[in-house]
Amino acid sequence: MEQKPVYVFAKWLVKEGKIALVLNLLAEVAKKSTQEKGNLFYKIHQSNSEPNTLILFEGYTDEAAVDEHRNSAHFQNLVIGTIIPNLENREVILASQVNFD
Repeated sequence: MEQKPVYVFAKWLVKEGKIALVLNLLAEVAKKSTQEKGNLFYKIHQSNSEPNTLILFEGYTDEAAVDEHRNSAHFQNLVIGTIIPNLENREVILASQVNFD
């Protein structure tokens, strides 16, 4: 079976007063994540109308690369250990591109 790239779409609602902290931590997460062998890109967006809403768009070579990312020390320490406690809500969708060949 062909390995397809996997894309992660994450929507985070940051607790009031914590956006600067979360963005600062995300800068380090993004730097370390883009150095991972299976990472294609790691992009962070902030809502224009809801500044406490962040959208992360990440690309990985395959599902194994996503698992490797989620098990990495920086993900466990920074995202799970420090960022998530500062979120009101977190939604994550893993998706593969639909091709109409």
